[in-house]
Amino acid sequence: MKKTVSFSRDAANVFLHITTRCNLNCRHCYINTLQHGNETLSLDVAERWLKLFRRRVGNANLVLLGGEPTLHPQLADIVKTAGKLAYKSVTIDTNGYLFHDILTKIKPADLDYFSFSLDGATAATNDEIRGSGTFEACTKGIRKARTAGFDVSVIFTVSRANIHELQLMGPLLQALQVKRFFIQVIGIRGRSVTHRSDELQVGKNEWTETVPAAAEGIARLGLAVTFPKVFLTAGDTFECAGRVAENYFIFPNGRVYRCPLCEDYPIHSLEIAEDRLIEKAPINEKDLFQLNILEGCVMNKLIQPDNLCYCSDGKPEYGIACCLLKEEISHD
Repeated sequence: MKKTVSFSRDAANVFLHITTRCNLNCRHCYINTLQHGNETLSLDVAERWLKLFRRRVGNANLVLLGGEPTLHPQLADIVKTAGKLAYKSVTIDTNGYLFHDILTKIKPADLDYFSFSLDGATAATNDEIRGSGTFEACTKGIRKARTAGFDVSVIFTVSRANIHELQLMGPLLQALQVKRFFIQVIGIRGRSVTHRSDELQVGKNEWTETVPAAAEGIARLGLAVTFPKVFLTAGDTFECAGRVAENYFIFPNGRVYRCPLCEDYPIHSLEIAEDRLIEKAPINEKDLFQLNILEGCVMNKLIQPDNLCYCSDGKPEYGIACCLLKEEISHD
């Protein structure tokens, strides 16, 4: 099976947001234009930044995303540049509308995966989260990509609005000939902050009783399934990807984050200036990675403490795992 983004210890991933523009208005979208800007990278800048991170990271997986990256009229050229630079893998994250006839402008040999965002096994659930007509558009896009010979993965962001349909995703994914399935945990950032009163986050008991079993069941259908543990249990050791992996989340305004939970705040550890990667002065996210707390993830404790519970002695009942270090199941 082809390589794509990896959420493991020692992994190296470059997430390049080539635009913050999107045709949708999803309830849990993490893009924050006040922090990330509202620009679209020119082809020239995108190519220079790809070279910059190829030198910085070496053998890294590349994910091109937005906003909606297929809105970029020169996405095909960016993909081909990434191929010439020999990134370990190249993936496009998309909502499925596949603008600018992207399927006709690149070949399956140019790209490892189209990764489609789908947040429900039915139109009723998905469209409530992502907008009217998005289920039909996304599944149609998946079928078109598969017909054109591209490998396809699907991203499902678990929330209280759709967890009841997670176990129903297997037959749908199988019918759509999806090869990889990524389960994500919703983070309170971007538009999720606006919808915080919706209580979108899933509690520990519901998560642990539902997600691992659903992931295992879907994997038995022949898919590679990746999912976050989220809640640490007794005996688990917390690890921060900021210490043990190399992940770079790059935005069009030049900000570079190592942790996605930090993205609502100007605490990025790196910044691109005149095609150079500059380390930011303390205090920034890198300094937070070094802190050891009983709750596990420091950023979770700071920005979304509602998913923590405490004992009568003030100690946390459990810790929260790093969202960038995940479990993978495959029965191939």
